[in-house]
Amino acid sequence: MTFSIEPKIINPPKNRHDYQLSEVIRYRAWVEIDRSALQQNVRKVKALLAPKTELMAVIKADAYGHGAVKVANSVLEAGAQSLAIATIGEGIELREAGIVAPIMILGAVNTPEEVAALAHWQLQPTLVQIEQVRIFAAVMRRLEQRLPVHIKLDTGMSRLGTPWHNGTKFVEQVLEAPNLKIASIYSHFATADDPNPEIMQLQRQRFQQAIAELKSKGYHPPCLHLANSAATLSDRSLHYDRVRVGLALYGLYPADHLTDKVPLQPVLQVKARIAQVKTIAAGSGVSYGHQYIAAKDTRIAVVGIGYADGIPRNLSNRLKVSLRGRLVPQIGAITMDQLMIDVSEIPEVKTGEIVTLIGKDGLQCITADDWARDLGTISWEILCGFKHRLPRITISNE
Repeated sequence: MTFSIEPKIINPPKNRHDYQLSEVIRYRAWVEIDRSALQQNVRKVKALLAPKTELMAVIKADAYGHGAVKVANSVLEAGAQSLAIATIGEGIELREAGIVAPIMILGAVNTPEEVAALAHWQLQPTLVQIEQVRIFAAVMRRLEQRLPVHIKLDTGMSRLGTPWHNGTKFVEQVLEAPNLKIASIYSHFATADDPNPEIMQLQRQRFQQAIAELKSKGYHPPCLHLANSAATLSDRSLHYDRVRVGLALYGLYPADHLTDKVPLQPVLQVKARIAQVKTIAAGSGVSYGHQYIAAKDTRIAVVGIGYADGIPRNLSNRLKVSLRGRLVPQIGAITMDQLMIDVSEIPEVKTGEIVTLIGKDGLQCITADDWARDLGTISWEILCGFKHRLPRITISNE
């Protein structure tokens, strides 16, 4: 026996605009990106730099969750000279969007197929080991092209990079490959956000020693860079020819002791709409596991956002959100698509009202740092956690 179900044909509207929703109304939850704040942060960071020092904007991980293409266009317009990303795919996305600025890949590339893609999309890779040099040289020789590459020295991060004391030998091997052109030599700080600069200074000394040895052999690197956001804010002598700034461009500080260095504005806000309002009786449990029991009759609002959107479930019963400029507690376990808040103290709350989870709402300001402190993590992780089913809406307060 077989069954056949005929598809139901739905006639399209005569006027397609009849069924279109406005940019804000159609979303249950969204992320707002303040373009003017982003560009102001770029200009403020650039004001810290010497005239010869370039600003490389780090926009890996979809610009820390802010939206890579829109952020790239905004930071370049505001004065950034180049971009840094982590993967080839991130670079291709930018090129397909028409971005022509230099793009450096911070991650390692190790296969001939990847090298060919780099050459095609004009992306600049990082070299960290001799095996890469052989592969790159062979592919570029076959393509009859010359590829700009960046040399990374490991001065104490113990992550990617050739050991700093082998830097001269490694650079000499790259120079022997005629189809490779060294665009810069760099390293990465492990503790630039620590108020105690001892380890950072040790890494700086190692970097300088490696560069001095290269110069003694007659090679003068075209570009040196060492500073991330924390180092950029903490010490101008660490800027060299370029700084690689990520978090600070998005308006957050790598450490509390750096907040007085330059005034930054958070760029990202997270908002969602109330889907239902109702009263539950005293003794009622809320959400999975009844982790919250109402001590009295309670007016609750169900908000259309959850852990599938990037709201950490571990914030359950700890999170506070802002409604009408007032902080209200989240109650019960945060679920995949929704969370509940106690609105007993706010009169006549209506379905469709907007709740601010991160951002400014009247006199209230909730930041990614607030969440990070509650979770024992860092703001970078919070920003990168907001999923793509949350639309990114660009706003400007200029």
